Amino acid sequence: MTFAAPDTPDVPTTPDVPTTPDAPSTPDVPATSGGPVAPTAPAAPTDERLARAALTRTVEPGDEHAGRWIRRYGATGFLERLLRPEETRPDDTRPDGDTRPGEGPFPGTGRKRVASWRLRAAAAEPARDLDAVHALGGRFLVPGDTEWPRQLDDLGDARPVGLWLRGPADLRTWALRSVALVGARACTPYGAHVATDLATSLARKGWVVVSGAAYGIDAAAHRGALAADGATIAVLACGVDVSYPRGHDRLIRRVAEQGLVAGELPPGSHPTPSRFILRNRVIAALTRGTVVVEAQHRSGSLSTARAATRLGRHTMGVPGPVTSALSAGVHELLRGDATLVTDAEEIVELVGDMGQLAPTRRGPVLPRDLLAPATAHVLEAVPAHGPTPTTAIARRAGTHPDETLAKLYELHSLGFVERYGAGWQLTNTATPASNARRGGT
Repeated sequence: MTFAAPDTPDVPTTPDVPTTPDAPSTPDVPATSGGPVAPTAPAAPTDERLARAALTRTVEPGDEHAGRWIRRYGATGFLERLLRPEETRPDDTRPDGDTRPGEGPFPGTGRKRVASWRLRAAAAEPARDLDAVHALGGRFLVPGDTEWPRQLDDLGDARPVGLWLRGPADLRTWALRSVALVGARACTPYGAHVATDLATSLARKGWVVVSGAAYGIDAAAHRGALAADGATIAVLACGVDVSYPRGHDRLIRRVAEQGLVAGELPPGSHPTPSRFILRNRVIAALTRGTVVVEAQHRSGSLSTARAATRLGRHTMGVPGPVTSALSAGVHELLRGDATLVTDAEEIVELVGDMGQLAPTRRGPVLPRDLLAPATAHVLEAVPAHGPTPTTAIARRAGTHPDETLAKLYELHSLGFVERYGAGWQLTNTATPASNARRGGT
């Protein structure tokens, strides 16, 4: 690790003042005279932000072993122990030569894992990473900052060491009213349409749409929010200066201008398959709920839903065709603890404030639905074709002819039947079609 050494005042030397053996030696003068000076280990930073920036290059996202030691020693203390010179480290082996985990300086953590941490810590350049993100107009958040989202603390030892951000918005404020929309990369036109519609509607209702900037459902969610001039957050599995996938370079840039781009990894870091899965826990923890739109049984987006369930967040799914493999994973969620949703109103009913209920869904109300039961019974007895005498209608309805005649005149005034000679017949008026969307309200 490279850090700038603090400036010390130069001590002038004069030729007529001999060096006495009592003079204290400086730290970089070896105890024995002669021979090369032994290399010194890089000093651990004392600044919490600088230490955490270094640790984002040292440990993988979601490493609970590292999280446990950070919780115990603090970021600076943990990094200092990783950078401690070899000769000052406790012996990693027992007297009998056993090298089982738990006997070194980090009990319970394997030696190979610790060795990997040390190699990365020694090569980290946190000041350079901070300069790089500042050059992009970004920043680095650590726990305790005003902008740090407190809900990330629900992850426990898997909580991010820090978050690298690009964008003008306040992450903590936005995360308070946010919903995750995730799903398949190779989505169908149906899935892309639903994701776009949900994101647009949520954005218009003042909700922040969070996703992972991947192809498919993620991209549709971001574009839907942007199209409504709404708020959206892209949580990346790489550095915030890296556009991945490359085809979304323009989309990620626009999200950074209008919303926020966040990630656990320092600038220049590239994604790996495991980092995508670990990234999903951050999406689940940031938001009030996760909506899955199209996902196969082995889709990575299901890990976001499972993380949301573990964290006590709402888990929702949008149903699809039972013949589509891309909806099989969502249907499996719905058979469990997930809630079926079809529009933004139903999502807000779950994640919103008390009293924000979705409208009741029902079929259209037809004019004959408003008739009294006895009147409707007579109407059902009127044949569909040709005029019919009152007595015949009364016989079919099982009512008295006088009562039937009274009901027929009532129906005539309402426009359901008409008099034709000595009989009655249905009016030739088509029932107006309902203009209600998806069943009406």
